[in-house]
Amino acid sequence: MRKTCDFLVALAMATTLAGAPAAQASDAVRFDAEAPVAFNLGGGGVQCGDTLTQHTKLTHDLNCPGTAPFALRIAGEGIVLDLGGHTVRRTGPANQNSEGIAVDFSSMVRNGTVQGFGFGVITPLSSIAANLRLHKLALLDNGDAVHNRVFTNFLITECRLSGNARGLSNEFASSFGSFDVRSSVFTHNGTAMTADFHQVDVLDSTFTSNENVLHCRNGIVRFRSSTLAWNASVALMQVDIGGPRTCGDLRFENSLIANNTAFAPAPAPAPASVWHLFRFSMINSLAVNNGAGLHVAPTNIYMDGNTFYDNAGGLTLSDLPHEIPFRLTGIVRGNQFLANDGDGLRVLAPSTPTLINNVALGNTGWGIHAPTAFNGGGNVARNNDAGDCFGIVCAPY
Repeated sequence: MRKTCDFLVALAMATTLAGAPAAQASDAVRFDAEAPVAFNLGGGGVQCGDTLTQHTKLTHDLNCPGTAPFALRIAGEGIVLDLGGHTVRRTGPANQNSEGIAVDFSSMVRNGTVQGFGFGVITPLSSIAANLRLHKLALLDNGDAVHNRVFTNFLITECRLSGNARGLSNEFASSFGSFDVRSSVFTHNGTAMTADFHQVDVLDSTFTSNENVLHCRNGIVRFRSSTLAWNASVALMQVDIGGPRTCGDLRFENSLIANNTAFAPAPAPAPASVWHLFRFSMINSLAVNNGAGLHVAPTNIYMDGNTFYDNAGGLTLSDLPHEIPFRLTGIVRGNQFLANDGDGLRVLAPSTPTLINNVALGNTGWGIHAPTAFNGGGNVARNNDAGDCFGIVCAPY
């Protein structure tokens, strides 16, 4: 792989994020996270194990034993728990079932740190919370930083999730809801986010130094104006033949994917190294200096205006393996495949995407190798080591 200078990556990041449409980069959140409320004057006396039924602001740290059922419990509709810059921390031996803040009703938790629990913030089985707002929280060194066991929609703004086994997670096969993530940072987690029968919408957020950013199982996930860089892998999406847990939809818009060791977890058996899903979209995004190529196997694809530059492989497209074979269709238009090791763009038979106005320059394999693709015209390829185009007609300029 040709070496990319750091300033090129920085320039790419700045161009991507600065180029996002203003309306997209400033979507309004559902309510004011800093709205003043009348706090319970007894907030200074809050202790580990308390159940809160009024707006409460902490005035001190809480060091809570992991053997208790929870450190704090919110049991009132619309309550604001303001940690006041303090930390709710587990003490004593690790306990994978320990709960930091258990939330039973729609409410908000803001301004502080939750550290060291099996579940940092959780909507337990007793919860009837339809919505939960988390704002300016540091969720550190938990098993699951945020965990949904029921049917809650989370709005997560200006939070930092670091050192957790899992950042955002949900109860396997028995919970539904959404994670709406804005202006947050995920770093040094095992898996930053899991989407299992959940929708995840990420805006203006950063994922760095995670073992894996996303595990998608029948989820719908969108990244907008976000950066995924220096992670061990970007996503795990495996086909569930005969089952319901193939990822539904993954979409990148105006995002940067750079300097990751791999797109899929490695080392991994061959099926896990491919992104299997039903719909894949990538728009105006950059994939730069990643340590592997991207292999996507969806039923439908839409790629427009992206650049793959200086990766250890280009882009490979193939059909989704299934009991009833699905032929890959869709549009691949206006993308650039530049100076990648191997092919710039390879379409495996019998996939039939339509290729329009793509450019492949200086790749060490083929520029575009697509024997079964539809030729939409306007494709350009030159200076590729193995050959410029196979299966479609390309012009040199």
